[in-house]
Amino acid sequence: MGRFAFYGRVSTEDQQDPKSSRDWQVSRSRQLIEPAGGEIVEEFFDIGQSRSIPWKRRPEAARLLTALSDPMRGFGAVVIGEPQRAFCGNQFGLTFPVFVHYQVTLWVPEIGGAIDPGSDAHDLVMSLYGGMSKGERNRIKTRVRAAMASQAAIEGRFLGGRPPYGYVLADAGPHPNPGKAAIGQRLHVLEPDPETAPVVVRIFDDFTVGSGLYAIAEGLTRDAILSPSANDPARNRHRAGGMGVWSKGAVRAILQNPRYTGYQVWNRQQRHEELLDVNDVALGHQTKMRWNDRSDWIWSENPTHQPIITPDQFTTAQAVFTGAKRAKVRRERTKHTYLLSGHVHCAECGRRMQGSWNHSRPYYRCKFPAEYAIAKDEHPKTIYVREDSLTPAIDQWLAQLFDDDHIDDTCAALEAATGPDPAEHNRLAAARKKLKECDNKLAKYRQALEAGTDPDIIGKWIDEVKLARKAADIALRPNGTDGRLTTTEIKDLVGQLKGIVAILANADPKDRKAVYSELNLTVVYHNDGRMQVSAGPDACTNECVGSEGGLEPPRPKRAPAPQAGASANSATPTWPSG
Repeated sequence: MGRFAFYGRVSTEDQQDPKSSRDWQVSRSRQLIEPAGGEIVEEFFDIGQSRSIPWKRRPEAARLLTALSDPMRGFGAVVIGEPQRAFCGNQFGLTFPVFVHYQVTLWVPEIGGAIDPGSDAHDLVMSLYGGMSKGERNRIKTRVRAAMASQAAIEGRFLGGRPPYGYVLADAGPHPNPGKAAIGQRLHVLEPDPETAPVVVRIFDDFTVGSGLYAIAEGLTRDAILSPSANDPARNRHRAGGMGVWSKGAVRAILQNPRYTGYQVWNRQQRHEELLDVNDVALGHQTKMRWNDRSDWIWSENPTHQPIITPDQFTTAQAVFTGAKRAKVRRERTKHTYLLSGHVHCAECGRRMQGSWNHSRPYYRCKFPAEYAIAKDEHPKTIYVREDSLTPAIDQWLAQLFDDDHIDDTCAALEAATGPDPAEHNRLAAARKKLKECDNKLAKYRQALEAGTDPDIIGKWIDEVKLARKAADIALRPNGTDGRLTTTEIKDLVGQLKGIVAILANADPKDRKAVYSELNLTVVYHNDGRMQVSAGPDACTNECVGSEGGLEPPRPKRAPAPQAGASANSATPTWPSG
């Protein structure tokens, strides 16, 4: 029959073994195609991808769709072991036309062979399985949420996750599920931590007598009490707790956590699915966590662990928050364009500076001292810089990079920094893999001929493999690029940039912002008015300071091109900002 590609998927939500799942899906696929003389020559298997994610956003499924458009692909059909794992909802209707367009047949066991594009029955069957797949996913979600709600409300069970600051986990006996108990899983309960529980009491006491969030954080930091992330860094790797300072956010999170009252509370947050693009529904949804209304919280019927504060203390603290919210005057927010949004970093702490609109002008400010209680000598209380004091020097530097005196150095820097094109790299890797497969098959076929196999049968196989090998060999022939921009291409690109830079000052703000983003600018601003600028492919992923203001990622220092506010022999790319 021919050469097949296999597609399968396994989700970590099911806690399945990817190898076992892949094996039985491949086995089921072979049972379908081998009686017809089919052979699986390439595999596409997604691991850890939910069935609700469209094919274009699954890595292996997207790779398969790309392979369909490649005339040098080594297969003419695709087989799927179980359609319910491959398609969910209307995904079949959005994907199958691509197979039809490239004349690649799709085989599934439920049809008993290839899907007929003109058959209403086949389309109905596949749509039915897509609906069943979506319904199964929804039933699982509903069943799990209902079970967790009853376990929290009736049993008061701790349902997992990190214990709140002030508590540690204590053993509560074997798991009630026999299967989980057999593999050693146990229940846990919250137990006050002797070191951190008194800190929680202090926070509530200070807040209820009138201390603000920042004043509380400042007092805790001054007394050398470790913040939650610094107190337990092993379970808070996503937090920047190395300095051990308290933030207003950490204090607020403690004051708004009802589990300090001794009751188990669940469903404070919930995953919500939002369309990735309202104008392109086919892209599917993305999951975001949202805070639920207090009326939706699930409270245990009785206390489940030792309380740190009383319910009255918690209620009093929430009343303070509610009063503060009511006192705020809600106003419509005006959207402003910040040309350097996301590109300006504070030299003192390394964090991105946030945009702030003051006196009808865009500014950038570092809010780190306002959120974290740190000593004034560690970080100035406020670092502000006006946008129009940064952009003229940046534009002047960019213009100098592309002038006649420095264009050759700029091209050389770009050529050194430009890596292989990812798409070209993947194409060449696939061709090398195909070439190796063909050589291995030819060796096996020669062995079969020597063993006395019918030459007519083997000959057909050899001709087919030789054809695939020739196509792969053509794809690997050198074209002078190896996936990298050539010197000529770089000079053409720089010539285009030269024209763009010349009109930056008068360009539309949105277009100007797009140019800065394309150049991948990184601006490090010092409180004394100096700034360091880098640009290039990896400027924001490498250490920004020390790139000498060039278009390349950090590398051994060399004399930079002349810059605004600095002489041609200047050793550091810094400018006064105004």
